[in-house]
Amino acid sequence: MKIAPLILLEAQNLNIPLPDKGYQPTDFPTTATCDMLESDIDDKDKDQQKQHIVKIASEFLSIAGNFDQLGFYEPYDFQEIQTVVPEKINEVEIRRFEMVVHNLQSSFDTYVIHGGYQQEKQKLLDLRGHFSVVFHLLQMTGRLLHLYERHLHDMGYKSTYQQVQKQLASIVNPETLLDRTINYGLYYACHFLNTGKKLARDILNENIERSSIKVGIPVALGFHSRPSLLVAKIVQHYGGQVELCVGEDRFDASSVLDIQWAGGKIHKENVMEVIFKGDTRALADIETLAGVNYGEDMMGKGVCLPNELKYLR
Repeated sequence: MKIAPLILLEAQNLNIPLPDKGYQPTDFPTTATCDMLESDIDDKDKDQQKQHIVKIASEFLSIAGNFDQLGFYEPYDFQEIQTVVPEKINEVEIRRFEMVVHNLQSSFDTYVIHGGYQQEKQKLLDLRGHFSVVFHLLQMTGRLLHLYERHLHDMGYKSTYQQVQKQLASIVNPETLLDRTINYGLYYACHFLNTGKKLARDILNENIERSSIKVGIPVALGFHSRPSLLVAKIVQHYGGQVELCVGEDRFDASSVLDIQWAGGKIHKENVMEVIFKGDTRALADIETLAGVNYGEDMMGKGVCLPNELKYLR
């Protein structure tokens, strides 16, 4: 709002003509249309719809997990902000997140809501609300970081450009801009991604294909740290619910601690095989992992994992 009047004044000084009444759609005949496309997508193939929903919910959880690594759970003071911008947090990095969230939103609009899918529709719309607001926050943040990095941050340019930087800095305080960028834009992007996790997991578990497998336990040392961690990582990778069943007891296979608790029962009762129940995608990879003794040799040392499990490396 502060910069816009000066842009118009500069345009006037440069004799750039501006329309008196603003632009009209007719000024851009090749980029606008009022035609409504016919809706020719229906919800006959429920299984395919479920696959799309599972994929979208899984991707949301993956994006949220990756964004968590940036660590915007608490407001930053200005000294902390200066240590991360632009070295760690910059326009390129935020635009990357913006792109993947935008792709997620596009997939949702194409394959879910516009597909006429009605089951659990309110939950799906609520989830879309979470990644839609995140997308717009990232859009705003990317533009503010562009303004800071390109026009307010002292990059040691020649004196002519430094004069422009000083003029812009006198209009928009760089410290204030960075505070709003980090402590509003990225803070709330992190907030809405995290508040959407439970919703995404609920939707995922309502739509995943479920089955069960029976596999052996890790030879030599059982479910100690390494095999427990690998199993948990597989379950976390897909996001769906998986249980490790030992007799009548059920353990959360996404939790290393739970798997190790199960390992204690397995050792005590001399159990040789266990059952995993839940998300078929995760079960397929657990079965592959079990086929290579959970990534260990008979001495308990790590071995190379199959290519299907390269995400565990």
